[in-house]
Amino acid sequence: MILDANGVMRTSPIVPVVVVDNVSEALDLAKALHNGGISIMEITLRTKAGLEAIEKISKEFPEMLVGAGTVCTKQDYINAVNAGSNFVFSPGITDTLINESKKHTIPFIPGVSSASEIMIARENDLIHCKLFPATSVGGASILKAFAGPFPDIKFCPTGGINLDNINDFLSLNNVLCVGGSWMVSKKLIKEKKFNEITEIVNSSLKIALKD
Repeated sequence: MILDANGVMRTSPIVPVVVVDNVSEALDLAKALHNGGISIMEITLRTKAGLEAIEKISKEFPEMLVGAGTVCTKQDYINAVNAGSNFVFSPGITDTLINESKKHTIPFIPGVSSASEIMIARENDLIHCKLFPATSVGGASILKAFAGPFPDIKFCPTGGINLDNINDFLSLNNVLCVGGSWMVSKKLIKEKKFNEITEIVNSSLKIALKD
């Protein structure tokens, strides 16, 4: 199933940002997230195992919408598509990535941190963006400021998001979801505490969805 950027960002209020060192753990992690109530995950390309993990999950656990993060180059983008990514997140926005995204059907969600970058995104019909690094560039306050001149832009803030500030972001009309890694710590993954990950996901969603 191919979703557009809006569909991707409305899949869940929380998008787990995952760094995997071992492909063998990827499928168990995907199932743990799904069991907790989240059916989307961003696997970063920060490790050599990232692409293979995306490929494994996309083939063996189609219930999970899996995409690539930390896509910084044209080759990253091509590799992500070839691995079966359902979407691409980038920490920034460049002409190279924009041009490459137009060659593919999966959604490209670029990272922005300034008004100028948002304008570049919008000029290229990219109205769903990742605010990164969210808390470092102004957090909820800057998103409130962006809502005035850019009422059509929707965001997935990522970077510094946790259970203490998650609803500061999700309460904003221009925020569809947040990205975070608190439920997928390397320690829990390496210790194979997947049931604990499921419990954290479940409790996180209850916090994120509260009125």
